[in-house]
Amino acid sequence: MPLTGPTKPVEETGPDGEGQAEASERALQLRIRQQEILAELGVTALRGTPFADLLNETVRLSAEGLEAEFCKVLEYVPSENRLVMRAGVGWHHGLVGTASVGADLASPSGFALRTRKPVISNHLESEERFRTPDLLAAHGVRRAMNVILRGDGAPYGVLEVDSRSEGEFSEHDIAFLQGAANILGMAIERQRQERALKAALEYQQVLVKEINHRVKNSLQLVASMLSLQAGDDPEVGRRLQEASSRIMAIGRAHERLYRSPQVEKIELAGYLSDICRDLQEVTPNCDVSFDASEPLFLNTDRAISVALVVTELVANAAKYAYPNGTHGAICVRLGRVDGGVARVSVNDEGVGLPPDFEIDKKVGLGMRLIGALARAAKGQVRIERRAHGTEFVLEIPSSTDEAAK
Repeated sequence: MPLTGPTKPVEETGPDGEGQAEASERALQLRIRQQEILAELGVTALRGTPFADLLNETVRLSAEGLEAEFCKVLEYVPSENRLVMRAGVGWHHGLVGTASVGADLASPSGFALRTRKPVISNHLESEERFRTPDLLAAHGVRRAMNVILRGDGAPYGVLEVDSRSEGEFSEHDIAFLQGAANILGMAIERQRQERALKAALEYQQVLVKEINHRVKNSLQLVASMLSLQAGDDPEVGRRLQEASSRIMAIGRAHERLYRSPQVEKIELAGYLSDICRDLQEVTPNCDVSFDASEPLFLNTDRAISVALVVTELVANAAKYAYPNGTHGAICVRLGRVDGGVARVSVNDEGVGLPPDFEIDKKVGLGMRLIGALARAAKGQVRIERRAHGTEFVLEIPSSTDEAAK
């Protein structure tokens, strides 16, 4: 008899090999579905789906793509040297989050973790390389497949698919499962990076608030020291009190920065309201009031300049509009006029200014400061003489982004 090659397994087929054709078509459809699942899973991950939901979707779709009854994500816990089930499908109720398997080389999932290579165990009942974990035996699992879940640096754990049915997982199945694991691994890495960024941001916010808080407290200490140094000289006491008021105006800015989530802007209405309350304490002969038509945000440096202008104007009004400690009212108002211009006015009902007083001929320290601070705020100061009293008006441009909340 002539020699022949090895015989091929006999497969029962219908006419024209219908059985083989149907099997090939079914395999092709399964591979197409697996590619669709990977695309679907990728879109889900890119949408920023919550991590727990992404884990659940991964195990559900992986089981579907491999026509398996079970699938699970196992997270490696180094302190226990075990792999804990963080998500799963098909398992008995209550096992997700509690069930675990050993992470040593004697278990299929542990071997995959340690070697970082995929593991196929198609015949667990006769497997000699690994022991069959109790979790799999209790569910009648006959075959299993594990692939590594990569994280940021150290592996996160393992993605495992298990089945009770006969048959074999193939290299094609490994490629699909590893694709799903890679998508999940990128999401794990992104989640860790987001946590790190969030922690860094929170630290920076705490640091900025702590710095502002300490600066504000230091300024308060300096203001208190100035007040203590006044002694018995009324003129020295007055000048030191004025200097103290200026320092406290800056301290109030740092207090607001400490309480605010943003450091580049200050809400001017609330800031000036605090300043006016402080000024009421140092001008007992005057009733200092504040009114604002709406909230208004300004760049921090400009807002501090405006607050210092208000401090100087109120101090001047208390001193000159109501001389010799006479009682009177001082009203500070904040509003907006046409063209995006903020308007801050300080109005008194006192004796008024001398007829020859001109704002451009400022000889006193207070008026020189007002002029310099107004320029720093990119504004201009003008005077409106009233029948009873005087109104100083500071107008400053407020851009749209500064005005917005």
